[in-house]
Amino acid sequence: MLDDKRVNVLGVNVSVGTLESAHGKIREWITGGQKHFVTVTGAHGVIESRRDAELRDIHNRAGMVTADGMPLVWMSWLQGMRQAERVYGPDLMRHVLGRSSADGPRHYLYGSTPGTLCALMSAIGRDYPAAIIAGAYSPPFRATGELEEDGVIDAINAARPDIVWVGLSTPKQEYWMDRHRESLDASALVGVGAAFDFLAGVKSQAPRIVQRSGLEWLYRLGSEPRRLLNRYADIVPKFIVLCALQLAGLQYPQNR
Repeated sequence: MLDDKRVNVLGVNVSVGTLESAHGKIREWITGGQKHFVTVTGAHGVIESRRDAELRDIHNRAGMVTADGMPLVWMSWLQGMRQAERVYGPDLMRHVLGRSSADGPRHYLYGSTPGTLCALMSAIGRDYPAAIIAGAYSPPFRATGELEEDGVIDAINAARPDIVWVGLSTPKQEYWMDRHRESLDASALVGVGAAFDFLAGVKSQAPRIVQRSGLEWLYRLGSEPRRLLNRYADIVPKFIVLCALQLAGLQYPQNR
């Protein structure tokens, strides 16, 4: 059975579930003709949501907010939800693609660079031959006008996908999904961040033991120190302190 249990992590209502239950909910949306979006969030997304009330509200409007990192899973456990598991963006994408069949669902890839998308489609064709890729689009690294955006939405709808995988950075992908949710016909929009790079083989993933330890951020910092140093120097200590305060009942989690 699927449920909608969530726990409050610093104001973000994080779904309690597993890869299988997340996939089941997406299947349920497709079968029922529903339209939702999924935010796959970790400490970065939660801290950004502390600073940006609209981003927090977008997370809390989502059909699912999966725990992308172990710190969110631990916060769920500490609030009594021992059934919570990590539902990591790349793993969710692999799980859903791996259970695709020749009669659907149809997948669309939105995000990243043309080169990465080409490598990603090749990797999917090799590793998940039954998965139907209805189309792909790499948005420009600049502001786009309303007419240009409308043209992209029309092109995605013309491809008739059931799932649109959105590979942008946080918070860009969350804002994109929220802005276009009503215009897109697909049942599920899923923001998976760097999953495109990992599945395409463009960037390396941390070993499983590192992922389970909650230290994946340290592995990624070693891989991309120039890009990630300032982010993690700000996010990691802030997340730890604020979560400790929430658990001690000394910090209101800003949920509304």
